[in-house]
Amino acid sequence: MKQHMDDRIEICSDAPGLHVVILAGVHGDEYEPMLAASELAQRLPELLVAGKVTVVPVVNQSAYGLAGRCGADQLDLARICPGKPDGSISEKAAFRISSLVRTADYLVDMHTGGMVHDICPMAGYLLHPDAGILEKQKRMALMFSMPVIWGTDPLPNGRTLSVARDANIPAVYLEYGGGSGLRKEVITKYLEGVLNLLRDLKMIAGAAVVPPVEKIFWVEDFNNDSGSFQSKMPSPAGGIFVTAQQPGAMVKKGALFGKVAGPETGGVVEVAAPFDGIVLAVRVAVRVQPGDALGAILPVTEPGMRTIQKGMEHAGDPLTT
Repeated sequence: MKQHMDDRIEICSDAPGLHVVILAGVHGDEYEPMLAASELAQRLPELLVAGKVTVVPVVNQSAYGLAGRCGADQLDLARICPGKPDGSISEKAAFRISSLVRTADYLVDMHTGGMVHDICPMAGYLLHPDAGILEKQKRMALMFSMPVIWGTDPLPNGRTLSVARDANIPAVYLEYGGGSGLRKEVITKYLEGVLNLLRDLKMIAGAAVVPPVEKIFWVEDFNNDSGSFQSKMPSPAGGIFVTAQQPGAMVKKGALFGKVAGPETGGVVEVAAPFDGIVLAVRVAVRVQPGDALGAILPVTEPGMRTIQKGMEHAGDPLTT
């Protein structure tokens, strides 16, 4: 095992094979992925039988130091990749991590909802134009045994996944949990999922567990901007958001999603679910301004795979990293 100055940890086996890159801490307030990555780096030297795994527990050190989504320059690293070698602190970090991503055969980027949202466990990917890479991404997502899998618009730039897309590298991102406190189940789920993926890639011993597709809420949405989370379910007013839903719950169109209360005026504005579906995320940062995203709903009511082509019903409120 070799640790670099930029927090990269390389675990190499004695046999040739694939190179898998595992990222955490792209946002500085998403702690469970950081701990999962650290534990993974400690366990892999005894498990890896082929290839190399590079783990980065804290991609954005500046954001981590501030306990926030963005670094000291107020830039979101997940929107500025591939960065700049001579740019601001976040741009430099984005450049370094983008350079690493391009060396990978497979990429996994682990997230939570940070201090803002609580997110239903899910694996996501960009709908890559290369059919072979897209199939690999589907297989990768399946290895994490999440209740939701989401494939979205391939066009957005600035992400680690868009760097991988442009380099024709299969890549997935993970979302689970968020808010204050620490959830050990998120750490366990991410750790077990990565190990299951490495088994499937024949990099560690054992047979991978393949969950049944028919039990997963799996949607692929080809509409432009289908993966834009921050603009979904905008708050109609400023105030205190009181949710009426939880991630993973099923809701009907028109059902109460939550209320925005204005304590200084006593006013209350109700927010209704825009369609039937499964709740993907709920805002847990209760102080809101007009336009802040209050949550996300995936417009499916039964498990199984669904495809939404361009021009068809919009896919609702997907998540992005």
